[in-house]
Amino acid sequence: MLTIGTVAPDFTLQDQNGTFISLHDYHHTYCLVYFYPKDDTPGCTKEACAIADIYTEFEALNINVIGISKDSPKTHKKFAEKYNLPFRLLSDQEGETIDAYGAWQNKSMFGRSFMGIARISYLLNLEGVVIKIYPNVDPATHALQILADVKAL
Repeated sequence: MLTIGTVAPDFTLQDQNGTFISLHDYHHTYCLVYFYPKDDTPGCTKEACAIADIYTEFEALNINVIGISKDSPKTHKKFAEKYNLPFRLLSDQEGETIDAYGAWQNKSMFGRSFMGIARISYLLNLEGVVIKIYPNVDPATHALQILADVKAL
């Protein structure tokens, strides 16, 4: 996992429209990079829709949002269109960025242990430096927490 004060690792990944996006393209804005397990699952949908519901407030505060999972660009496109998501969803099918950000973690469910994507987010400043880490995201309240934190800066 990254630490506060470190420069976030750059990446170039494909979004839901087939466009390759690099993190350094966003160094002039605040950026929320959030990792999530899977498109169109209950928690991931709740988190994405909560952000989408108040996205105009994110834009007003100069915050870009990037969601990253192992899902394909095609799956991301279906998910984004189904829920009218106004931000980019990036595909990291190889898991290199997910791993670099410490989001590939040991998880457990029903007494079974396995590796998977943790629901973790990083808020980056205008230079791409980590200013806030959200290691245990609550999908229902995460969007409002981000807004409050940026307003407090």
